[in-house]
Amino acid sequence: MKHRNFKTVPKIIFGRNAFEQLDDVLIAQRQNSNHFVVFLVDKIHQNTPLADRLPKHPQDLVIWLDVTDEPKTTYVDALTEQVQAFGNNTNPVSVMGLGGGSSLDIAKAVSLLLTNPGGAAKYQGWDLIQNPAIHHIGIPTLSGTGAEASRTTVLTGPDKKLGMNSDYTVFDQIILDPELIKGVPKDQWFYTGMDCFIHNVEALNGTYINEFARAFGEKSAELCHQVFLEDHPDADEKLMMASYMGGQSIAYSQVGACHALSYGLSYVLGYHHGIGNCIAFNVLEDFYPEGVKIFRRMLEKHNITLPTNVCAELTDAQMDKMIQVASGMAPLWDNAYGPNWKEKVTPELLKSLYLKM
Repeated sequence: MKHRNFKTVPKIIFGRNAFEQLDDVLIAQRQNSNHFVVFLVDKIHQNTPLADRLPKHPQDLVIWLDVTDEPKTTYVDALTEQVQAFGNNTNPVSVMGLGGGSSLDIAKAVSLLLTNPGGAAKYQGWDLIQNPAIHHIGIPTLSGTGAEASRTTVLTGPDKKLGMNSDYTVFDQIILDPELIKGVPKDQWFYTGMDCFIHNVEALNGTYINEFARAFGEKSAELCHQVFLEDHPDADEKLMMASYMGGQSIAYSQVGACHALSYGLSYVLGYHHGIGNCIAFNVLEDFYPEGVKIFRRMLEKHNITLPTNVCAELTDAQMDKMIQVASGMAPLWDNAYGPNWKEKVTPELLKSLYLKM
């Protein structure tokens, strides 16, 4: 048996106010006064004190990202072209992403496309990237997606929602500053945090599980329990580490049924990843009975009301597309069921699950 050579983020700064060290990190990449950096920042931070703290040099480019919708391949292509035009076909020395999972994924994708021609849709899949990315940095201002740790950047393409999964996708540097996740709206905090909780449930109950992934997944699950069912004064630090460890766990195992179904929801109905996962997970008690039970306790404790009957009015074409997207996530179903998953993951099963949502 040949084991995968696991790629992880090589440099991590963790701690309150760690964001102040970003300029030091970037200075190490700048070799002369012409070298420029691209800051890709969720526009929610525009005109805020955080925007004024960006260590922008005169030659740098700041782009305020619109993440109203899940990141699309066409949007990433347009951003890449904007960076290329700004640099007059000279690449930046670093690309920094600041925001939630969508902003981090966009930064990863742009850093890849600056060195891999042909557009993002060409690279949706596993290990299709040929050339190393531009140096790229991830700084989360939401915790839960694990995007800071993962080897994928999840994008909605012309006919599927699928990541650019590659060792080259992994950030060169992340900065984990718990101060940056203060004040997140409660629903967004919950849904994004549940992405992490669900990562752990799917990894720990999957056929791909191994002791490496289990060590990260169990600790991440413990931290999620403390954050969402207990009242800890250092909940922001705990959630930030739960997110990172959850990302590490699935990087050497895999997610499962919930994420596969969520991709279909997101592609057809436009649900953001966190809330889409929650809607899907809530009907998966046959797959993850203990996890769903705990999840419902967390919903109740935080007074979160999930949307219901979201698939009730779908056209046949929409349902068929949703089923197509979900059933196309082969590694996820393999992790949920094992090698014979195609015998079980039928259109009838998927339709029945979607109609419960």
